Amino acid sequence: MKVEVDFVACEMHGDCVMEAPEVFDLADDSEVVTVLDDSPPENLRGKVETAARMCPVAAIKLHG
Repeated sequence: MKVEVDFVACEMHGDCVMEAPEVFDLADDSEVVTVLDDSPPENLRGKVETAARMCPVAAIKLHG
């Protein structure tokens, strides 16, 4: 699985960080969500898929 974030669309709601902190981060001084691992292990698939569904602006895309 490959994780892609549309940083233009990202509005920093942080739902993805709450759902999958192993993959996403939102630093205090950041203007967009940071992807910590754009190819997370398969055991995190459920969390990453939920994070993508929770994004209110649909900024997260998953491939594979």
